[in-house]
Formats: sequence, structure tokens, C-alpha cells
Amino acid sequence: MRKTNIGGQGVPEGVMMQSETTVAIAVRRQSGQIVLQKKKLGLLSKKNKFLGLPIIRGIAQFVQMLYNGVVTITDAAKMYDESTAEMKPNKAEEFIAKKTGKSSMDVAIFFAVVIAVLLAAGLFFVLPNVLTGLIANLINQPTMMNVIDGIVRLAIFLIYLYAITLIPDIKRLFAYHGAEHKVINCFEHECEMNVENAQKFTTRHPRCGTSYLLLVMVVSIFLFSLLGWNENPLVRVGSRLLMLPLVAGVSYEFLKLVAKFENGLTRALRAPGMALQSLTTKEPDDSMVEVALVSFLAAEGERSEEEINERIAAYSHIKEEESKEEKNGKTAQAESGAEPC
Repeated sequence: MRKTNIGGQGVPEGVMMQSETTVAIAVRRQSGQIVLQKKKLGLLSKKNKFLGLPIIRGIAQFVQMLYNGVVTITDAAKMYDESTAEMKPNKAEEFIAKKTGKSSMDVAIFFAVVIAVLLAAGLFFVLPNVLTGLIANLINQPTMMNVIDGIVRLAIFLIYLYAITLIPDIKRLFAYHGAEHKVINCFEHECEMNVENAQKFTTRHPRCGTSYLLLVMVVSIFLFSLLGWNENPLVRVGSRLLMLPLVAGVSYEFLKLVAKFENGLTRALRAPGMALQSLTTKEPDDSMVEVALVSFLAAEGERSEEEINERIAAYSHIKEEESKEEKNGKTAQAESGAEPC
């Protein structure tokens, strides 16, 4: 098997693939046409030696992933429907943009990321800790309290994942996520990159973000145990939030390590994350795999623009609209009361 660092995510009616130099988003419009957007990418861990150090690079990658994720979803929505209204910055964001020299859109996206991080931290870290603190008087043992805190956190995470799979739009998004994994698996198994071959592979992949999030939940149990269990809830929660970047960095390194090697031990370590992907990936149809193939080949950068455009043309199943003559004919027929042919 050959390895690749290309990864991605499902987006509304499309797939984003990212290499070390390129971000490619392919989206299928309602008409059946596939549209492609490519952007140059500069990884923070490649631009700065410090940000490329082990653990530090995981934190940098996580921050960049959060920001790029919001940008990607915004771009995909506009690609799907060009009439989609852009995110309009408020007066505060416009003020900050003027003071910092950044665009209003960049500031708006930054705040969107901050809000998302705060909500995630509140749901998966603050809430479990507060709930566990309610039974602190019953269990006067710091290590056990941290274990219970971790179990509650993991339970909330699993309930959340299951709940969002019940949303029809999320199910479709997860099918595109599955298409992304199938295409990457097809490439790594050195098969010809086409729909038939890609559909033979699993929707699960060792480097998936779902596995990473599960690792964050597990690694946090061990690292938070080092902090003990302070009776003051503000100190207890605050110290854990400050430790989250370290948790993210350690989890990233562990995920890369177990994905790099193929043996019984690494397969066993990957098993929980791979199993959890049964919630966040669904079997895609051929049209979804076609979109993922376009995105992957564009991000890979080994194919010519002409070949990419040929793929787009071949995979764009455009629904032909009725001509004006046909519409006028049907209208006249309806008005005359004539029977159809």
C-alpha cells in the first residue's frame, strides 16, 4: 500500500480534499453539474519550524483545520447556489477589520470559529465536569473522579453523534464523508481511480477526524488526571480548558503513529475509532463518489487541468430543462383540451 497525507471532509453536496499545497472543493449543483474550486494552501506547520515540532504541529493543524472548515463550508454553499447570501459582518466585526487591516469576512469567520470552539468546550468539557462535580462528596478520590468525568464526557459525545445522524441533511453529508474515504482508500491500495474501484472499499479510514475526536476524549482522561480534582469548579474547569491544546497535540501524534504502521497492535488501537465511523460515514451512491474523485485528483496535483475538466464533464449529469417550444406546446395543448399523444 502507498500512503498519502491527503485528507478532507464532506461538505453540503460535495467533498473537500486537502494536500500539503492545495485545497480542492468539488460540489454537485442541483442541475447535476459538478463545479470545482482550487486554492493554494500553506500549512502552518510547514511555514514555521516551531509550529512543525511534534505536538505543537498537532495544535497548529487543529487551529488551521477549524478555520479552514468554516471557510470550506461557506465556499461550498456558494458553489452549490450562487445566489446564496454571503455571511454579512456586523458593526463590531467591521470595526475590528478596520483596526487589524483584515477583511470583514475574515473577522466574521474568525468569530464563527471562536463561537464553535466555545460551544464544543462547553458541551464536551465544561458540562461533564460540572455534572461529575455533583457527586464529588460521594467519591473522595481524585483519580476516580477524573475517570467518571471522562466517561460522562464520552457518553455526551456519543449521544451527540447519534442524535445528529437522525437529521436527513447530516445523513447525506456523512455519505459524502464516506465517498471521501472510499476514494482515499482506492488511491492507497494503488487501484485505478474510478468509481467502480472506489466503491469496492470501506467508508472507514484510520486518519479520519472521527477517530481523532475519540482520541481527544480518551487522552483527556489521562492528562486531566495529572491535574487532580480541585474543589473549586472554576479552577477545575479552567485548568482543563487551558490543557486542551496539549490534549489536541498529543492526540494528533498518536493518530498519525497508529495510522502509519499496519500490524496487530495498531489495528487494535485503531479499532474503536474505526467502529465509531459507522456513525459519521454512510455508504455513498456513485454520483457522490464521482464528486470525491474530482476533488481528490484536483488536490493531488498530478493530473493536468485538461484531464480534470474531462472528469468533470464525464461526471456532470446535467438535467436538461424543457425547451421553450416544448413548454409552449404543452400550454397550448392544455388550453385546447387536446389529449396528449
